[in-house]
Amino acid sequence: MKILLAVDGSNYTQKMLAYLSSHQEMLSASREYTVITVQPLLPPRARAALGKEVVEQYYDEEGQKILEPVLATLQTHGVSAKSVSKVGPIAETIVKYAQEGQYDLIVMGTHGHSALGRLVMGSVSSQVLAGCTIPVLLIR
Repeated sequence: MKILLAVDGSNYTQKMLAYLSSHQEMLSASREYTVITVQPLLPPRARAALGKEVVEQYYDEEGQKILEPVLATLQTHGVSAKSVSKVGPIAETIVKYAQEGQYDLIVMGTHGHSALGRLVMGSVSSQVLAGCTIPVLLIR
């Protein structure tokens, strides 16, 4: 089973990892895991002012800050995982990567907004659910 773990470095990522580590059927060395984080695009003016090298370095550093602790946590449970850092619209990028990689399951933490909060602010998890045919496990 191929499982995509979508992470953002928030407390909700930590809750997702805690859930997985407490459910042996979900966190097993016999499964294939990929951890993905997606950085939103910087505004065009900021990208132009900073230059391509600085912007790419920023995206790389931000991605690694999020991925390294997650990979270390998985390693303590005897699970090795691939990691991917992408840049773009977060939900769309997760969905596209999951579908192209033919993943069996996406696991992600959710902020647990109310219906009104989702309506006003939107939600990456709601957008992933709406745009994806792959099963999604949301941990709240």
